[in-house]
Amino acid sequence: MSAAPDHAPVHAHRPAPADGCASALLQAQRVTLTRGNRHLVHDVTLALPRCGAVALVGANGAGKSSLLNLLAGQLAPSAGSVQWQGQPLAALSVRERARRVGYMPQRFEPYWNLTLRELIDMRLDGAVTTDRVLAHADLQPLADRRWATLSGGERARGLLAAVLATDPPALLADEPGAALDVQHRLALVTALAARGRSRLVVVVMHDLDLAFECFDRVIVLQHGRIALDGSPAELLHAPALDAVFGVHFQRIAVPPQTLLRARPAPTSPDHRPQAPMSRDHPAAPAANTPPTRHGAPDAH
Repeated sequence: MSAAPDHAPVHAHRPAPADGCASALLQAQRVTLTRGNRHLVHDVTLALPRCGAVALVGANGAGKSSLLNLLAGQLAPSAGSVQWQGQPLAALSVRERARRVGYMPQRFEPYWNLTLRELIDMRLDGAVTTDRVLAHADLQPLADRRWATLSGGERARGLLAAVLATDPPALLADEPGAALDVQHRLALVTALAARGRSRLVVVVMHDLDLAFECFDRVIVLQHGRIALDGSPAELLHAPALDAVFGVHFQRIAVPPQTLLRARPAPTSPDHRPQAPMSRDHPAAPAANTPPTRHGAPDAH
C-alpha cells in the first residue's frame, strides 16, 4: 500500500518522453513460459519503446515477475522470443545483456558477503567512480557495510544504485519499493518514473495507487496473459479492471482527479474494505463518502 498522510494526494508529473522514444527497444513475440503443465506466461506479445515508464500490475500469480524475468533474459521462454532492437536477446553475452538491461530482482543474495562499495565496484567499467555512485544515491554512510548487515530497505536502495551505475538503456525492476518505508518508496517510484523520460523503465508494482499515479503506461496481467494495456487515463474506468482484481472499484471524483475505492465484489469472500487509489483523471460521478488517501490495496 502506498502510504500518504491524510491530506491532498501527491500529484506525479509525467512529462512527455523525449523525441525518438517511439521505436521499439525491447519486444516479446508470442512468449510463453511453462512449468509442468502450467503456463506462467501465455502467448504474450509486447513492444516496449526506448523511453517510457511502464508498470506491470495484476493479482497474485498473474505472471508479472515471470514476464519481467523473460524480458530481462533471466529466464528462457518455452516458446516465442524476446528481442533487443530486433535481435534475439538470448544471442547477447551475459555481459552485453547486463550493459543493456539493468535488472533488479525482488530478492538478491550475493554469493559473498560483500560490502555495498564492493558490489557497486563489480558493476562499474571505469566511466564513473564508486564514490560518485554512492553520493548520487545518498548511500555514503552505508558504503562499507556488509550486505548481511543491511536492512531490506537499505538493500533495495543499494541494489538499485548498483544496477543503475552503468546507466543501462532499460531498467527492469521487480517490486523495488516493497521493503521501503513510505517516504523512500514514494521517492524511489517517483525517481523511476522520471527516468522514463529518457530511458525505458518497467516496474512490477503491488501498489495500484502509485502505478496509476506515477507511470505513463500500465499493463495489467491475468492468468499469464495481458488483460489490459494502456495509459492510466484509459484504464481507470475500464470495467475489466474490476474483474481482474475481483473487487468493485468505486470511482470518486475529487477534482481534478479521480479516486478509486475498492469494495468487495459480490462474489468475493473477502469483505474487508480497501483504501482509495488516486489518479489524475477527468472527473467521474462523485460519491457521498469523503475519501481519504492511504493508497490502493496491494495487488501482486
